[in-house]
Amino acid sequence: MDKLIYDLLVIGGGINGAGIARDAAGRGLSVLLCEQDDLAAHTSSASTKLIHGGLRYLEHHQFGLVRKALQEREVLLRSAPHIISPLRFVMPHAPELRPVWMIRLGLFLYDHLARRQVLQSAEAIDLTTHICGAVLRPGFQRGFVYSDGWVQDARLVVLNALDAAERGATILTRTAVVAAARENCSWRVTLRTPDNQHQLVFARGVINAAGPWVNRLLGDVLEVTPRHSVRLVKGSHIIVPRLFNHPYAYLFQNPDNRIIFAIPFEDDFTLIGTTDVDFRGDPGKVKIDTAETDYLCRMVNRYFAKEITPADVVATMSGVRPLVKDQATNASAVTRDYTLELDEKGPPLVSIFGGKITTYRKLSEQVVDLIGPRLDNHRPTWTASAPLPGGDIPKADFHAFASGLARQYPWLPAPLLQRYARAYGTRIHVLLDQARSLGDLGECIVPGLYEREARYLVEVEWAQTAEDIVWRRSKLRLHLKPGEETALERWLTAYHAKAKQTPATRRAVQEPAP
Repeated sequence: MDKLIYDLLVIGGGINGAGIARDAAGRGLSVLLCEQDDLAAHTSSASTKLIHGGLRYLEHHQFGLVRKALQEREVLLRSAPHIISPLRFVMPHAPELRPVWMIRLGLFLYDHLARRQVLQSAEAIDLTTHICGAVLRPGFQRGFVYSDGWVQDARLVVLNALDAAERGATILTRTAVVAAARENCSWRVTLRTPDNQHQLVFARGVINAAGPWVNRLLGDVLEVTPRHSVRLVKGSHIIVPRLFNHPYAYLFQNPDNRIIFAIPFEDDFTLIGTTDVDFRGDPGKVKIDTAETDYLCRMVNRYFAKEITPADVVATMSGVRPLVKDQATNASAVTRDYTLELDEKGPPLVSIFGGKITTYRKLSEQVVDLIGPRLDNHRPTWTASAPLPGGDIPKADFHAFASGLARQYPWLPAPLLQRYARAYGTRIHVLLDQARSLGDLGECIVPGLYEREARYLVEVEWAQTAEDIVWRRSKLRLHLKPGEETALERWLTAYHAKAKQTPATRRAVQEPAP
């Protein structure tokens, strides 16, 4: 039996792993990505869903990180205008926390540290007349508005993996790396497959993009002693029924020097977060605790006239951030920058410590720049100007694109069309290929999910479970009534049973004529 030999094995299917697989495959390397669970199953689907420079990092003098992130913000807004969109943030002024001059200076720097073409500049507003002031407690008279980006974080991961696959990479989900050792000029790697079997593969180089598991993978599997380490910090969010009826988000300053975001979410909800709590448990079993919920409610209640309680929470999200361990005593002050560690005691190994979702593309580029020449690959960078799947929208004008779709698919209900457009961009034409009516989309499995989309998510986007579909690939779970999700579980059980009887390879995406 011939050896399965790859140029590069990427361990970890979060945003960094998927981004690296995409970049490397696009430079002609043969790539295998292994993820022990679903794509974006952990940290990368539990972010605050912002593509941002990190306004608060300016207070910690992390100007280089902010500038790098602001530069990437512009790149990403152009590369995926369907899943990434501009968002305006309102910061009510609390005089006891920060003086006006400090906020003005911070926003000036935020606007000018990097070239800005897509987003509006910051400005001062009068909250007594501005629409955003109506839901605030009396007393907030001055405020500031600035711009950042909003992202469907889990879909960002999936689209990077999809682009990698379409450029030749092999993506294996629910596949764990259980053993690895250097053997002559390559890594000898044992995988545990979804059916609990072991499979042997070889790779000329390895990328450790395991996020919160980066150190554990180094010590227990790769048997390498790292020079760096990560500090695990839990970030949690709560989701409550919509607290305001306008398109702005809020940034709230708080007495502990932290900030809290309140962001419009899935039309009917508000996303509130995040916390920063040191974490020492299993990153795969992280969840919000009572103290975090109470903290988030208490902090936003300092600003909103209508108070919320833990009883109002309809869903939560928690993830573990693998931050580079530094000298900061406060978890919120730990740097969000990243460090790359190269081990060349044999076939190369690159491990990633830290990072944030906004800088994933730059990180991926630097990783491939680092390991590529060691694999005799010297191809140039390419991702800065390449749209992600579905992101090739003319002039990156999503609203014009969506208007055109409404004319092309008049039979689609407006909310469903909008969701498809946001989730799939120009790939909506793949999803709706030859469909002329709702009936052509097949069975409505649960409200808002038709069989056509469910099959696409399984066959093209690696979805396997109801959780994958109604939480990571979409947020339909928020709109379902108790018990409705079981219909999707039954459909998936029948689908997988049929697939076992008639095995088929993963369907390749073919672009039909729009």
